[in-house]
Amino acid sequence: MSVAAPERAARIEVAGLAASYGPSEPALRNVTFTADGGHAVAVLGPNGGGKTTLFRALLGELGAVTGTVAISGATAYVPQTERSRLDFPVSALDVALMGAYARTRWYRRVTAADRVLARAALQRVGMAEQASTSYGTLSGGQRQRVLVARALVQDAGVLLLDEPFAGVDATSEEAIMRILDELRAEGRVLLIATHDVEQARRWDRVLCLRGEQIAYGPPAQSLTNAVLEATYGEEIVMLDCGHRAVAIQHHAH
Repeated sequence: MSVAAPERAARIEVAGLAASYGPSEPALRNVTFTADGGHAVAVLGPNGGGKTTLFRALLGELGAVTGTVAISGATAYVPQTERSRLDFPVSALDVALMGAYARTRWYRRVTAADRVLARAALQRVGMAEQASTSYGTLSGGQRQRVLVARALVQDAGVLLLDEPFAGVDATSEEAIMRILDELRAEGRVLLIATHDVEQARRWDRVLCLRGEQIAYGPPAQSLTNAVLEATYGEEIVMLDCGHRAVAIQHHAH
């Protein structure tokens, strides 16, 4: 059994979104964008700029103060591997199989078919041989691939990936890039939070956030010097006469 692409066309429509963590001022404002199946969107911005807030709003964990969010297709969140708990006694297969829990009633166990799907997902991300390996002993890049496998088991048409290349080795980065390209070709929607300006240029669209939406569109339109300076302020350094940019991150959350 293979991990097939979701049958329903995936799509995200966000209009005038503002989201807050309580009665305080919104942490994110004025966000409007549409992403169709087959699109990969880089979500770019400084720490505290609203990337996590946007993902939580899309997952339904935060209500919209104003505006609307409409998503066609199941949604899966792929967290940073650096934020994963490593002390749980679970294998790579166990983690991938967690993707089946959302559709499993609390009083039932996951099915044999779900186990087959989980193994197929691990095979797809190049982690089949590590299925029985303790998740906590895997490298950062291997753990990230297992988390992608978990999202595949969820049969999600929309994937929200929180800095999937942070702390991964070159081999895993290449493998994850290949997987994301395949998922995009299958008609899924990918939102990829990143600090890497140059990496953002390879995706279909770029959404720039700094407490509010700064820009959204193809990389050629959204990664201009003016937009990057508005997004990062003093944390952006232009290189090669303005043709490349590096964001300086302080890793404050």
